[in-house]
Amino acid sequence: MRPSRPFLLIASMLLSAAALRAEVYQTYFGTTGRNTKGIYRATFDTTTGKFGVPELAAEVGAPGFLAVHPDGKKLYAAGRVEGGDGVAGYRIGANGTLELINTSLTGDGSGSHIAVHPSGKFIVTTQYGTGSVAVFPLDAEGRAGKATLTKHEGGSKVVRPRQDVPHPHSCFFSPDGRFALVSDLGKDGIVVYRVNEQVPALEPHGFIASVPGGGARHMKFSPDGKFILSLNEMTLSVTTFAWDAAAGTARLLHTVPALSEEAKAGEPANSAAEIVVHPNGRFVYSSNRGHDTVTVYSRDPATAALGVIQVQPVRGAHPRNINLAPGGAWLLTAGQDSSTIAVHKVNQETGRLTYQTASVINVPMPICIVFAK
Repeated sequence: MRPSRPFLLIASMLLSAAALRAEVYQTYFGTTGRNTKGIYRATFDTTTGKFGVPELAAEVGAPGFLAVHPDGKKLYAAGRVEGGDGVAGYRIGANGTLELINTSLTGDGSGSHIAVHPSGKFIVTTQYGTGSVAVFPLDAEGRAGKATLTKHEGGSKVVRPRQDVPHPHSCFFSPDGRFALVSDLGKDGIVVYRVNEQVPALEPHGFIASVPGGGARHMKFSPDGKFILSLNEMTLSVTTFAWDAAAGTARLLHTVPALSEEAKAGEPANSAAEIVVHPNGRFVYSSNRGHDTVTVYSRDPATAALGVIQVQPVRGAHPRNINLAPGGAWLLTAGQDSSTIAVHKVNQETGRLTYQTASVINVPMPICIVFAK
């Protein structure tokens, strides 16, 4: 007996709706170490939580951190390029391939982090080892121009010798793009710059003091743009600030430890590495190297109060980077020392994680995960 026309129509509509919900992204992995060759990629299906087969996308030396241009068509890496340490820009092809646009040198050592301004007009890299911030202008084709350097000065000297000098670790932009915020581990805080899009340039604006001896590493804004969540590498904790968008200043609210003192004592090499905020603003995640876990926090969007609800093993070693897949249904964890990328399903009601045993791939020494449509 043949199916009726209404049945076929309904079935077709359901299949079409499922196809619309299925989102496949190109996932790019920054890597570092002698066994790596460059930037790797694999497809990731946000419906199933499954990867495609990973492959080398571009040969470049130690492309540790990556950033996708706001137009979604270009990818930038901080790494070793022709002539020394710098940035490499790539066009993203329809099937995820990377075509080199150009390279440009920092002029002051290797970048520990890279970010593209929301305007798409310039790139910022932070040089942890030499204490500088570099600004690279981008032309209409996405070519990076000559870098302009700004040096940080002074260290908190709380933890010596590590904080004797500045160590700018990462750069993020305020939601309106008016300010650049550079987390400085050596200075125990966030250096704030006012953005001049026309030059482009970063102009000194202020400083947000954080936890003494904490070692500010990375940060994220809450989805509503009202709060900053700053990760302290050395104390493995998250400090929340109330952000004043008009003034470009922030007020410290509270600090929550990622791990208990007992857990930290069991592994002297513990250090915090990455922090991400769920799109709904109710969950926060940070990675713990040494302990090899992700701490899951519940968050009150109104008061910004945090509380630890889970400490999830990453099923890998040395999780230097984690990231939420677009939509927030999956958390990916990069095991630098295990050369693995593992997937954890996010409970959309509680934020808790469940490890996906069938969703692990091997990538040589991954330390960054980004997505492109």
